[in-house]
Amino acid sequence: MKNIKEFKTLFNFVKEYKTKLIIASIMIFISGICDIFTGYLNGGAVTEITKLNIKGALIYLGIYFAIEIIVGGILIHVSNSILYKIESAITRKLGYYTYVKALNLPAVAYEELSSGEVINRINNDADSLSFTFGRLLGMISSLVASLITIVYVFANSWVVGIEILIFLLLLLLILKKYNPLLKNIHKERKNEQDKFTSLTTESIRGIREIKTLGIKNNLISDMADIIKIIYKKSETEIDIQKRFNILTRLLKTCLEVGTFVTCVILVYYNKVSLTFFIAMTYYIYRYMWLIENINDLTQNYQKFSVSISRVNDILENKLYDDVKYGNVNLDKVKGIIEFKNVSFSYPKEDTTLKNFNLVIEPHKKVAIVGSSGQGKSTLFNLITRIFDVKEGSILIDNINILDLTEESLRKHISIIRQEPFIFNRTIKENFEIIDNNITLDKIRKYTKMSYLDDYIMSLPKQYDTLLGEGGVNLSGGQKQRLSIARTLSKKSEIILFDEATSALDNKSQEYIKKSIDNLVKDHTIVIVAHRLSTIIDADIIHVVDDGKIIASGTHEQLLKKCKKYKELYELKKEEE
Repeated sequence: MKNIKEFKTLFNFVKEYKTKLIIASIMIFISGICDIFTGYLNGGAVTEITKLNIKGALIYLGIYFAIEIIVGGILIHVSNSILYKIESAITRKLGYYTYVKALNLPAVAYEELSSGEVINRINNDADSLSFTFGRLLGMISSLVASLITIVYVFANSWVVGIEILIFLLLLLLILKKYNPLLKNIHKERKNEQDKFTSLTTESIRGIREIKTLGIKNNLISDMADIIKIIYKKSETEIDIQKRFNILTRLLKTCLEVGTFVTCVILVYYNKVSLTFFIAMTYYIYRYMWLIENINDLTQNYQKFSVSISRVNDILENKLYDDVKYGNVNLDKVKGIIEFKNVSFSYPKEDTTLKNFNLVIEPHKKVAIVGSSGQGKSTLFNLITRIFDVKEGSILIDNINILDLTEESLRKHISIIRQEPFIFNRTIKENFEIIDNNITLDKIRKYTKMSYLDDYIMSLPKQYDTLLGEGGVNLSGGQKQRLSIARTLSKKSEIILFDEATSALDNKSQEYIKKSIDNLVKDHTIVIVAHRLSTIIDADIIHVVDDGKIIASGTHEQLLKKCKKYKELYELKKEEE
């Protein structure tokens, strides 16, 4: 029952193709039923030949060849073609919807899942579901045909019929023993492959750091260990399959020899006809073929079962609760942000914010400072709903952000991080991913505001320059300025700067400060600052310590009344 539920998601994708699938199924079943008669026709032809009735033999053979042409040449070919197209389309859709769902997972998922695990579920697991329907339908058709055949067998000899049933029962017992073993070892190997993909992804993205840190050999050693484990898991899987195949092969041989010997004895004592004996020489191979296919399908089914379970974990979000948004749309945003009695802690960590209260007003440069790990950047994660508050509420213009639609939340709030993510596209495409209709003139307007246009125009391909993985072709300061320009193109009323000037030289920092000053009159600007020299001109500075606001005021006011702020300022001043 559990396995059927696992495949429910897969079958939901079939609905669009149900008509074609029904047609293909009918063709497969017709071919399976027609195929039953071939054994009888062969037996009849041989019997007629022994009677020297050539005309009768030719009639039997003529009908046999007609069925073979219709079944083998038309029905099977057309049905397989239909099924392969359906399976290809469903596999692509599974990959697409798994990707979409992965983007909608809550941030906590990526605190616990590795990138390799998610990538493998999107790519490899979705692809491994190919040809599922063709194999299942072929197997069902074969089972139906075999059941009809066993009726024919029992009608002629209950001895042979019981003999076949005993062998099939033995096969079921073997399957019951080996199925769990195959499934478990395949699941273990998949988990190791996740680690392989994750390490590969990290190594490619961090190639510069790997070289400069001199850790290449360490990572090569880690990869060798992972591959060694995968190899051992694969060997174990192969050994289990080998034992399984030996038992089923032995079973097939016993079935073949036993049935033939029984038929020969029965023919000798005139208990069955020669036609039945000849038919059985055909039908017994049907059962042997059935055993082979059950063997093959069983091994593949365990892989399908693991893959569909892993895909379902993302598609049905079994591991994590879905992020739920409200239905309130914000049209005109004033930009008032309020934290009311907010408490929050990251998974498996102590409380970061404790009964936190703060009101941030628009049209002011607001700064938040404090020691590392005191919850400054956490405030931004909560405002943008990367994480949700445990207690209390966050309001924008007196509306709880939990009540906002996702579109409203993302449209009106932007964040510029300390380590911005740059897409592996051209400079122009990094803006077009936000607005497909943005013009080059507008892009240049924003890059001029972040003082990056001159540099871009000096490049051979200018705005068509490919930036590489993670913006590897830009310096840290250039990536931050590009991120600022990209955010400006979004035209959000609330802009959050999370250590956004920390990697800039003094000249670029001054440029960015001017850009921020120009934005203040029309935006809510909140800056989490590491370099306090960058926010001394802020309209108001809030000092965070131990998850709470301990002081607020201008730079000069805080130097006089807040010991913690004075210590931070003097310490950072010495460092700079």
